[in-house]
Amino acid sequence: MERQSVRPAVASDVPAVRAVTDAAYRPYVARIGVVPQPMEADHAANVAAGKVFVTDEPGTGRAGPVGLVVLEVRADHLFLDSIAVHPDAHGRGVGRRLLRFVDAHARALGLPEVRLCTNAMMWENRQIYPKYGYDVVERRVDGPYDRVHYRKRLS
Repeated sequence: MERQSVRPAVASDVPAVRAVTDAAYRPYVARIGVVPQPMEADHAANVAAGKVFVTDEPGTGRAGPVGLVVLEVRADHLFLDSIAVHPDAHGRGVGRRLLRFVDAHARALGLPEVRLCTNAMMWENRQIYPKYGYDVVERRVDGPYDRVHYRKRLS
């Protein structure tokens, strides 16, 4: 099976971006007690601004994107605002491909590190990020969100 690359999202991807994001984050609503911010994002605006990158995965039974990242370029780092993989594509390397893309994109932009945050109650994420070279920077409450902030320094 041919692996698909990561590409910038286009306007026609917005419904899939919304669907993948909702499917990926919906299980956390009950656990954290609030709707995760990525579910409330203005997906059309993010796509139009060039912040969203998607990947397809043949063989999942889903047409269109099954994974995505939302990135914000900052002066001294790339901020990974959201990463989402549709549950139908779990275990197929989609998340790993997206994280490799984020690193490569930051390097291509000449940025020395990637930063992200995740809700403290999303313990699956807190186990995954260190495996990909992310270090905890701090834990901070932002409104209703208890967040753990990470960074990965690129060499």
